[in-house]
Amino acid sequence: MKKLLYITVALCILISFGFISYPIDGYERTGIKRLYQLRQMQLDSVPYNRIPFGAYKKLDEIKLNLATNNEDSIDRILVDDAEFMREVKRLIPGGAYSVAILDMSNPDALKYASHRENVGYQPGSVGKIAVLNAVFTQMAKICPDSFEERIAYLKGIEVSARYWGTGDHHTVPIYDIENDKLTKRRVRADDKFSLFEWLDHMVSVSNNGAASVLYREAMLMAAFEEDYVNLTEEDGERYFKETPRDSLTNLANTVVNEPLRKLGISEDDWRLGGMFTRPAGRYVGRKGGSIGTPRGLMKFLVKLEQGKVVDEASSLEMKRLLYLTDRRIRYARSRKLDSASVYFKSGSYYKCDREKNPNCAKYAGNVFNYMNSVIIVEHSNGIKYIVCLMSNVLNKNSAGAHMYLASKIDNLITKNNDDLVVLDENYKDPEDEGGNEGDGN
Repeated sequence: MKKLLYITVALCILISFGFISYPIDGYERTGIKRLYQLRQMQLDSVPYNRIPFGAYKKLDEIKLNLATNNEDSIDRILVDDAEFMREVKRLIPGGAYSVAILDMSNPDALKYASHRENVGYQPGSVGKIAVLNAVFTQMAKICPDSFEERIAYLKGIEVSARYWGTGDHHTVPIYDIENDKLTKRRVRADDKFSLFEWLDHMVSVSNNGAASVLYREAMLMAAFEEDYVNLTEEDGERYFKETPRDSLTNLANTVVNEPLRKLGISEDDWRLGGMFTRPAGRYVGRKGGSIGTPRGLMKFLVKLEQGKVVDEASSLEMKRLLYLTDRRIRYARSRKLDSASVYFKSGSYYKCDREKNPNCAKYAGNVFNYMNSVIIVEHSNGIKYIVCLMSNVLNKNSAGAHMYLASKIDNLITKNNDDLVVLDENYKDPEDEGGNEGDGN
């Protein structure tokens, strides 16, 4: 039986003490155990250098940037500004890159620029955002009248990985509060976490097993509706064993892709073709393949900032989950972004032909070599923007190129908004911090 902890206190007093930042100050709200350790380290003034200055935003400081522009249509917003587009194209390294950028610094005068925005790429782990959306979509159907109840279920319902969550090399942080011990290891079949913790494992450390577990749970939510909250793991497994494979495959495809279509994101813009781990293919097949375009991903992030992904409360909670308080990699590792709050997901997918090159390296495929970054950047000086960057550069790890491009884009947008910048007392220029940029994988 799932462990339900949504007692009256949890339902009615969903609070955050605001000690540090979200997700760090979100332990009381979410029950994500790794946040408890980070919060205590902060309270005890224990040095922690894994995350930069911009990762310490508080829960109630995270806002939706386009909530006042929620009547503007995507087609009206995503129209290239000719001069901005010319400036952006000068920065792009070559033809293997595609990008979409929305400058939100002045919400009354949004500026958009793109380069090969409709070219499709294998999205890799960026596709996990579709699973995030699927979970919140289904929770809204289960609890249509109470967002607080949805949060309580996400915090209180615990599910096991079983075979769905195994087979991924990415480790997850497992914190034992009682013994103050943090362990990082691969997901095992007997691991049991709350839905909120699985969401954190999927987004923060990009664990593929967590993505398949949540994909499974979204399917069960859709199949059992309000009865899902009392569903046993045995009944869930029986459902997969007794339901025809083609029916399960169709349901899986619908659960993650239909919410995107309702947002005006077409099948050619962005679609997810199947689970993220091979063991999950025991009962659920793949359908249609996965593809993503910068414009399709930009559509989602604009809708998120408008509060239109499921609803405003869900949009805000998904944005909080995307707030990066783990180490920054690839695009997000640029030192220009150290003082910025970033909401980030990166993904890669590569293939090597060892006959052509026996030394073909990780993230440097010679058949295909996709690397993708989607990010919302918020500087304390008022500069705010969204970037969706996708590339397929063969024989080279593009992490460094993404990082250096991040610095160039940030410089450009800052230059274009010199007349809008208003420094606040918390603003810190990363140039004052010193140090060198490095490559992230």
